[in-house]
Amino acid sequence: MIKSTSHSRAGLRLMAVHAHPDDESSKGAATLARYQAEGADVLVATMTGGERGDVLNPAMDRPEVWADLPRLRRLEMERAREILGVRQEFLGFTDSGLPAAGEPLPADCFAVQPLETASRPLVAAMRAFRPHVVVTYDENGGYPHPDHVKTHQVTMEAFNAAADPDRYPGTGQPWQPLKLYYTRAFSKAYFKAIYEAMTAAGLDSPHGEVLKELEGVEEKWEITSRVECAEWFPTRLRALLAHETQVNPNGPERSCPLEIEQQAWPTEDYHLARSHVSAELPEDDLFAGVVPEA
Repeated sequence: MIKSTSHSRAGLRLMAVHAHPDDESSKGAATLARYQAEGADVLVATMTGGERGDVLNPAMDRPEVWADLPRLRRLEMERAREILGVRQEFLGFTDSGLPAAGEPLPADCFAVQPLETASRPLVAAMRAFRPHVVVTYDENGGYPHPDHVKTHQVTMEAFNAAADPDRYPGTGQPWQPLKLYYTRAFSKAYFKAIYEAMTAAGLDSPHGEVLKELEGVEEKWEITSRVECAEWFPTRLRALLAHETQVNPNGPERSCPLEIEQQAWPTEDYHLARSHVSAELPEDDLFAGVVPEA
């Protein structure tokens, strides 16, 4: 049974740690928008600037866009931040790109940094912002991009180290976040629900092919926490489309009408990975059990 909770978020703080601009909009954006609207303070910590990303929107695949991609991705992030109504901070590392098999990672990139070097800015951000809840990826990064995997590693390090006054000196006063979640944005159950809903509505759905690809794939992390946020799906879509170099508005990923998705799967989903408060699962609130300090 999913428990209901109060919708007052005054005094509560959530930090979402992501690898690149656009990740915040494709993984949990409606949750961020909902909590911000309800009075929580929400910060997106973006580990890299997305400098080595691809241009995934055919309409933007032009030489002048590629030449200006680092600046454009920061502008896109600012537009998405404004749409979501949250804070956002770049933590200063350089995108690793996605090398082909056997190709080395760039020497200056985020993924090759020593763990303490890569974690230090995030520890400082946690100590400054003092989040009660932190959201990031599982150890596979959600998918095995080297920056996503590294983001998981540095978030776990920062979550465990931020409260220890002997670790990372010079990065602010110690602070212990209370709960840490992995995003579970694209589960097999989600794809199945969307496929069945589109088919029932007489629409062709590309999600059937996704389900075939996922046959036999074991999902390691169960969904423990479902946040009702269908009301904020339009906000999530606008934030995602603000990343116009990264998102094809006519791509198959956006073939499901919003109203069908809102009915078929009205939540964004998470796995509770760490908690310093009592947590009764399943839950419908990432702040369940958290009491803001006086």
